[in-house]
Amino acid sequence: MSAKVWLVGAGPGDPELLTLKAVKALRQAAIVMIDDLVNPAVLEHCPTARVIRVGKRGGCRSTPQTFIHRLMLRYARQGKCVVRLKGGDPCIFGRGSEEADWLGQHGVEVELVNGITAGLAGATNCGIPLTLRGVARGVTLVTAHTEDDSSLNWAALAQGGTTLVVYMGVAKLAEVRDSLLAGGMRADMPVALIENASLPQQRTCCSQLQDMQQAARDFQLKSPAILLIGEVAGRPASAAVELLPALLG
Repeated sequence: MSAKVWLVGAGPGDPELLTLKAVKALRQAAIVMIDDLVNPAVLEHCPTARVIRVGKRGGCRSTPQTFIHRLMLRYARQGKCVVRLKGGDPCIFGRGSEEADWLGQHGVEVELVNGITAGLAGATNCGIPLTLRGVARGVTLVTAHTEDDSSLNWAALAQGGTTLVVYMGVAKLAEVRDSLLAGGMRADMPVALIENASLPQQRTCCSQLQDMQQAARDFQLKSPAILLIGEVAGRPASAAVELLPALLG
């Protein structure tokens, strides 16, 4: 059997958001290497597989990436079907492309399986459209945490006119706020802080850019959480639905 690894996105947490292709990969798996943010309920699709936990969480003890690489390679070369199961989408802040490149260099076939990203699922769950005709023409996904601790071009993001979806930003709320304000974004720009996107315990706090750090503190916001910044954060889809009967009347 040729060496192969599936890099699979498990989605944001709700096990019902798993794709059919992800389920197919899990059913074939002999080895499943699972991240911390993956809902354990998805493992019902691979009851006979060996599950190896290789989580990586900010501020916590994490599995070294080099160890994850070697482990995938070892089992793939044994002819086992290996699934590397990641929260969200493997290629949105998930190191999917890095792992695919490394495995390819070592002669291992890789198949990437997309998953729904937390920014989309979290927004949908609280009725916020990431794009809205006449309001937001696009979406920009960014991470507030970088490997080399470099800073984003916040001024460009502030002036871009798109909805900003910020991942891994809970510990850097003050930096995000100050950088966007310095870049020219309005102080009263709507913000939604979404914790545990798509899960039953999802919580959402709505605020304005200038106040979002204090709002998060009062709300006791914890990771995993995403920040939605833009006009759409103040215009949930449900509000438009509620207005419809009045307009028709």
